[in-house]
Amino acid sequence: MSTDDARAPADDGPAAPPPGASYALLLLGSLAYGCLLFAWFSLPAYLPTVRADLALSNTQAGLLAGAVPLTYVPIGLFSGALTDRFGGERAVGAGVTLVGIAQLARSAAPDFPTMLAATLLLGVGGTGVTFGLPKLVADRFPERLVGRASAVYLVGSTLGTAAAFGLGRPTIGPALGGWRPFFGAAGAAIVAVAACWWAGLAVAERVAAVPSRTRSESSLSALRAVARIRAVALLVVVGSVYLFVVHGLQGWLTAVLESRGAAPALAARVTTLLVVAQLAGTVGLAPLAERLGHRRAAVPVAGLALAVGTGGIALTGRPLVAAALVAGVGLGLGVVSPLLRALPVELEGVGAERTGTAVGLVFAVGELGGFAGPALVGALRDATGSFVPGLGVLAAAGLLAVGAGVGLLDA
Repeated sequence: MSTDDARAPADDGPAAPPPGASYALLLLGSLAYGCLLFAWFSLPAYLPTVRADLALSNTQAGLLAGAVPLTYVPIGLFSGALTDRFGGERAVGAGVTLVGIAQLARSAAPDFPTMLAATLLLGVGGTGVTFGLPKLVADRFPERLVGRASAVYLVGSTLGTAAAFGLGRPTIGPALGGWRPFFGAAGAAIVAVAACWWAGLAVAERVAAVPSRTRSESSLSALRAVARIRAVALLVVVGSVYLFVVHGLQGWLTAVLESRGAAPALAARVTTLLVVAQLAGTVGLAPLAERLGHRRAAVPVAGLALAVGTGGIALTGRPLVAAALVAGVGLGLGVVSPLLRALPVELEGVGAERTGTAVGLVFAVGELGGFAGPALVGALRDATGSFVPGLGVLAAAGLLAVGAGVGLLDA
């Protein structure tokens, strides 16, 4: 038995495989997560056009681009706790419903305040999906399957992001006649997905009701209890580093490569490689670590990949070498992403009952890193005329994840 297995609490999930209804909800949840990311990144994909049509300043455009991550900071703390009280299934349903309504509102927004309000509403809905799915998985799947189940819905999120940039902006939007009809069609489709979710949930609860793992404690009490757990604090550090690096590198990688002489098409392909490698890490390496019983040990290894990869990107001027390093960083990010959602289930004092609260805390604090990453890389570029200092900070953050990951081994 591995050290991780020895430390993990006994699996109180069902001994038999989860019923088919649970797998059906997981697949619908993956679709819901894809819808969230598709709606989220449809605005960044169309930001230059939206900026021109609404006569936005650069500051206003930047606020719109960062509105959803910033929503997670104040809302996430309590959204996760409310998810634990009312259940992950209802959190996902409410969340994807709000996302669809918000996207419809964005399609008709006449000015900056309306667009900002609709985008903030999308962020509120996003917290329901983001924290509801880990809670659903913790309730409906045994602990040994939590990591693999988490990888399933994370595939949906990756595909949603890729579709927004790869299909929405170049293909679907022009075919529909511009960003407003595109946003409107996306919103209507997401509302339809929400209706399917509620219908599927009604059937699933009749066929295979979820075990009651909710607590009657207040949201504030649950948050205080989870925040005192050392392992959760270490996960907050890892989550902050993850979001700091993924947003910092993904937001600037194309510009970094082009500044070093790479053709725009090659720079775009290498940036796409980062997303593809994340997907490979999520569906391949993270489940492998779970099967081998080394979920916690995978965290410092992934952190080392982030540090070495981003440090190497800072120093190399050769696009092909950079591509290999980008792939390594992507694999590391892909490993960390499902573990942030799966590890809380096995922590003493968290378990399935407080998974939503723990994941909410990780992402509420972590999104500060998600906002700071690209901002810091850009600020250091302006101050020094080089991307090396910003990439160096991202590499140093990877070392911080290594330290926190090593701490998790004994937590």
